Amino acid sequence: MTSCLPLYTVYVQYTVAGDLTLRIDLDSAVPAYRQIVDGLRILLVGGKLEPGAELPSVRRMALDLGVHFNTVAEAYRLLAEEGWLDLRHGRSARVVYRDAPDPTSDTLREFGYRLRALTAEMLAKGAFAEDLRSAMRTAAEELES
Repeated sequence: MTSCLPLYTVYVQYTVAGDLTLRIDLDSAVPAYRQIVDGLRILLVGGKLEPGAELPSVRRMALDLGVHFNTVAEAYRLLAEEGWLDLRHGRSARVVYRDAPDPTSDTLREFGYRLRALTAEMLAKGAFAEDLRSAMRTAAEELES
């Protein structure tokens, strides 16, 4: 029995603003809209995209990333629901000032579950617990404002 290996993996990098880069993997099991949301949220939380910054139009980003425009539109809508973006028909999405909300017990429970699942996945792939602790600490410090 032979297994089929992919001939290639598609990674797309896109310059969002200035020298800020958004990277998605079109072969990933994670949907493209989720990768866009996650990538933009990292830039937003890290202060790389500041209030007033204009994001590319939905169609422009979709063309550049090689995805359907509804994929980018869904990502923008989710970020707008979180309070990060101002979306108006016929205009580019703009980053808005957003106070961080107080986390609810449900939010913290959901985070704990997702973190345990990700940790279990990485441990199953051979990562060491100390490396994961270090990576988590580094990520939190990099994104802390």
